[in-house]
Amino acid sequence: MIPVTEFRQFMEQQPAFRVLKPWWDVFTDYLSVVMLMVGVFACTLQIMQDKIICLPQRVPPPNQTVALSNPSDGTLANSSAPPALAVNEMKGLKTNLDFQQYNFINQICYETALHWYAKYLPYLVLIHTMIFMVCSNFWFKFPGSSSKIEHFISILGKCFDSPWTTRALSEVSGEKPGDKGKTMVTQKFSIHEDVTTDNTEEEESVRSIPEKVVVDKPDAGVLDKKEGEQAKALFEKIKKFRLHVEEGDLLYIMYVRQNVLKVLNFLLIIGYNCVMVSKMEVRVNCTDILEMTGYKNFSCNHTKAHLLFKLTYFYLCLVGVYGFTCLYTLYWLFHRSLKEYSFEYVRQETGIDDIPDVRNDFAFMLHMIDQYDPLYSKRFAVFLSEVSENKLKQLNLNHEWTTEKLRQRLQTNGNNRLELQLFMLSGLPDTIFEVSELQSLKLEIINNVTIPASISQLKELEELALYQCSLSIHSAAISFLRENLKVLHVKFDDSRELPSWVYSLRNLEELHLIGSLSPDISRSITLESLRELKCLKTLHLKSNLSKIPQSVVDASSHLLRLYIHNDGTKLVIFNNLKKMVHLVELELVHCELERIPHAIFSLTNLQELDLKENSLRSIEEILSFQHLRKLTCLKLWYNSISHIPEHIKKLGSLERLYLSHNKIEVLPPQLFLCHKLRYIDLSNNEIRFIPPEIGVLQSLQYFAVSCNKIESLPDELFFCKKLKVLKLGRNLLTVLSPKISYLALLSHLELKGNHLESLPPELGSCPALKRSGLFVEDTLFEMLPSDVREQLGDD
Repeated sequence: MIPVTEFRQFMEQQPAFRVLKPWWDVFTDYLSVVMLMVGVFACTLQIMQDKIICLPQRVPPPNQTVALSNPSDGTLANSSAPPALAVNEMKGLKTNLDFQQYNFINQICYETALHWYAKYLPYLVLIHTMIFMVCSNFWFKFPGSSSKIEHFISILGKCFDSPWTTRALSEVSGEKPGDKGKTMVTQKFSIHEDVTTDNTEEEESVRSIPEKVVVDKPDAGVLDKKEGEQAKALFEKIKKFRLHVEEGDLLYIMYVRQNVLKVLNFLLIIGYNCVMVSKMEVRVNCTDILEMTGYKNFSCNHTKAHLLFKLTYFYLCLVGVYGFTCLYTLYWLFHRSLKEYSFEYVRQETGIDDIPDVRNDFAFMLHMIDQYDPLYSKRFAVFLSEVSENKLKQLNLNHEWTTEKLRQRLQTNGNNRLELQLFMLSGLPDTIFEVSELQSLKLEIINNVTIPASISQLKELEELALYQCSLSIHSAAISFLRENLKVLHVKFDDSRELPSWVYSLRNLEELHLIGSLSPDISRSITLESLRELKCLKTLHLKSNLSKIPQSVVDASSHLLRLYIHNDGTKLVIFNNLKKMVHLVELELVHCELERIPHAIFSLTNLQELDLKENSLRSIEEILSFQHLRKLTCLKLWYNSISHIPEHIKKLGSLERLYLSHNKIEVLPPQLFLCHKLRYIDLSNNEIRFIPPEIGVLQSLQYFAVSCNKIESLPDELFFCKKLKVLKLGRNLLTVLSPKISYLALLSHLELKGNHLESLPPELGSCPALKRSGLFVEDTLFEMLPSDVREQLGDD
């Protein structure tokens, strides 16, 4: 006997695949096993025992007629033979045939006289059964489909066993309906979202879950860090798997085709068996073998005909049940839309409203899972929810960013505030709100930032920076920021992405906006509410403005500092600027200005003006600056200025002058008649000569002429007794005057990049100058006397 286990490999699949086998597939698998046993049994009988037994048939006398009374059971009916003749036949007749001849006759008659259906039926049963088995399990073996199935089963098992699944469902069941009703003001710098919640539906959905018990919200410690990281990786796997599987419907097509093939196989079996089963006879006549045996006719008995006849009917019954089951499967496949799967019932039961519906092969596998156990898809749905993922990320963040770790990252910023900077995190750790001493919070490129009401714990918080962050904020948090926030930095991509709650911060003193604003900004609602910021003193716009917005002018009554940094867009309209008479500081950077705007001369309270990185070539309008009697700082650096007009001397209140990175060749002596100048930067120009009138500037403390073409220094320069910083690097100097010793307060001297052959020993007479403040080639420094080097040594 051949054991059935030998055929196991044809229908074997991984045990985990059972979750994708609905009841009809399991049932047909058992039917296939029974049909296989029938086929194996029939084949064993066919091979191990004699198939047919034949005897020679004599021609009876004319007065005798021998016939079969019942062909089905092989009994003889002798209608005219006398009883004595029948008795003699029963005693046997001599045929003069030996045993080998009988074997030969049996084989010849089996091959020639027996109908093919009786001969090959056991093998046909085996073949058809193997076809059924292959069709039932082919999609588990085909490379294109088996890889998807294996990946899906692996992810499904991890989702089912993940502690996060239980945690998420428990949080939903333990959530109070009233908690969802709290107002959340949501703004997103990349996508706007309005968050609304139906409390009644959620309450009913929570109560509709029979297996859940309403409990208090679990503590964060229920899920440890390792489990949180595993769940996070599972979310990422599911995202990638969903994108891959939803692209096509290979699994669905293969499953349909293999069921169609099983139905066709069923119809074929029923069709030819119903016709051929009558061909199976017990008594068979074998003729035309006289040359070999001396007998023309033989009467043969098919020994297994009765048994095969019964096995055939039993097999056809099994095939009929199998076929009708396959027909039901096709009805299920075509009657329902299996390429779409809705989690509506899961959303209603769990209250997680953002679980998306899926399609194609992903949907088909979930439909198959539901036939096994709907609980699988319910627990799997938790990992399709962004809300659930965000909760997990928040939990992982809290594990990673402990309060102690956050305190270690605190630094003092330029505004002398204790600042915490976080960059490219998946969210905002709740532990931040435990750092009570925090004064400035800077968040950069962080998605899903949620500012809860617990921000009120940060009593010292005065400064907030949001650089390309997706933000949702609680209404209670807005109330806190409205009263406490003084400085706000916001970086965005489009003006419509600005959060509206910015304009309700009534105590805000500084507002820094970085991003692209709409071309017709005067009609834009984005800056329309600046007038409501009554305490706003400083406004910094780093954008693409072509004119100064009217909403900025509306805030001019209390605005003191305006900084406009363009991206190269030309600022052409300045009429609104005249109205901003209270401005103390004004910066128009990279605005493609070719002339100094006349509107600036109306700002009588202006103290600092910065026109950096423009296209200024001439500054003849500088004469009008004499009306700005409070102007102390003028920055015209990084332009194309080639000439300084003589009437610059009219700027009697000027204290700091920035003219670096221009094309200036000549310094007018009148420049140094601005007696209050204490800071002059003329580096990176084409200056060859410094006028001796520089000695008039007795208040000069900083003088930079690096990267020019100066060959010598006037002695009058060393009469500026208060000079502390002197930058002479990268010029054409060949000698440094010993009068350098007059500069008793000199602490920073740059000489690198000149043609000096030696340094004057009088450098040692500058008490404030040390080696760390002397920038010169090492070879020149080593040429100084040893005592001078010792005097210049660091303390």
